[in-house]
Amino acid sequence: MSSSTRNLLIDFLSDLEQTAILWQIALLALSLLLAWGINHLLLGRLSKSEWVSKVGLGGVSRVAFPLIALSLVLIGRAILKDWHSINILNIVVPLLFALMLIRLVVYIIRQVFVSSSWLQSSEQFIAMTIWVGFALYLTGYLPEILNAMDHLDLHIGKQRISLLLILSGILSVFVTILVAMWLGKTLEHRVMSTENLDMNLRVVLSKLIRACLVVLGILVALPLAGIDITALSVFGGALGVGMGFGLQKIASNYVSGFIILLDRSIHPGDVLTVDGRFGKVTQLTTRYLVLQNNDGTEAIIPNEILITSTVINHSYTNRQLRIAIPVQISYQSDLDRAMEIMKQAAANQTRVLADPETKVYLKSFSDNGIDLEMGIWIDDPEEGQLNLCSDINMEIWRKFQELGIEIPYPKRDIRIISGQHSV
Repeated sequence: MSSSTRNLLIDFLSDLEQTAILWQIALLALSLLLAWGINHLLLGRLSKSEWVSKVGLGGVSRVAFPLIALSLVLIGRAILKDWHSINILNIVVPLLFALMLIRLVVYIIRQVFVSSSWLQSSEQFIAMTIWVGFALYLTGYLPEILNAMDHLDLHIGKQRISLLLILSGILSVFVTILVAMWLGKTLEHRVMSTENLDMNLRVVLSKLIRACLVVLGILVALPLAGIDITALSVFGGALGVGMGFGLQKIASNYVSGFIILLDRSIHPGDVLTVDGRFGKVTQLTTRYLVLQNNDGTEAIIPNEILITSTVINHSYTNRQLRIAIPVQISYQSDLDRAMEIMKQAAANQTRVLADPETKVYLKSFSDNGIDLEMGIWIDDPEEGQLNLCSDINMEIWRKFQELGIEIPYPKRDIRIISGQHSV
């Protein structure tokens, strides 16, 4: 066991019998009080900053207090060490550092991953791991454990691989990828909230930023894990062959996604009819489009279908949509009165536009009655058509009943001639 590390606990116990502990406790209390005040003042100022509040106020609020306290304790320890022992402060420094590390890691994990049951258990595991490492550091066992893991090794060719190398590699890959994903999500949120950019351009930039950061994180993590980056050339060749044979559909969807985003033919919020499916675009990614119908169902449509098939965009140049409502009345009914009732029923609906105006047409003379058709215009097709048509038809029905306007039904006259039935 290392004597310099072991003395952290032994010297701490010896300080309990001396007056030097009062100076350390006073310095520690002053540092924590100043850290709390500075943290409160700092967060108050940063909360007014638009960029900080959107990007990293949550992370700052978690890390600021232990970081400020750690800085003040380090400064006080450097001043106090020439006159008094600082054994308590030597323990407080790694304690504050562990607290800051736990808060930061947990915050990043919560930002990157969606909240779930496994997330809470992983946070507990990370916190426990850091505290165990802190305890091993205080007791002096950490260097011996690391040394023992380094001696558990094997040789593959000229490469020496040890347990310590594997664990440090996994840790470095996890940390770099996690930080890259967190930065990507933070920058994506920032780009998506930029209102002066087109929505499709925001989606493209956010996806490119996240992909580039993840790739950069991998390129940084692999050398830290002891893996030669030149080995990626073999992987890249295998990936190219795989895309040529079995992954062409996936590659086609991603390429189609970028084409759709760049040519701006479809935007989030558009109302589409694709492959017989009608709905509102709620999500547009580089691989698929989510089309939500009025009944709540969501269709996930690969981007390749949007490129290779006909897409009806009901809101491409403008969001106005014409709806035809057919009505039939009998030949004995007042035609002008019926058409006026239909127009008034449409005008009573707030969703129906006044411009273009509602018009009622005499469509045809059928066997059972006069066919009328009313054309109305709306500018919110995502809200549905059936509900609006139902409300208008109900009002037309009530008015027709009040004024005696008949909606005909098929009638047949039956004559009996010389005992024979004829229709």
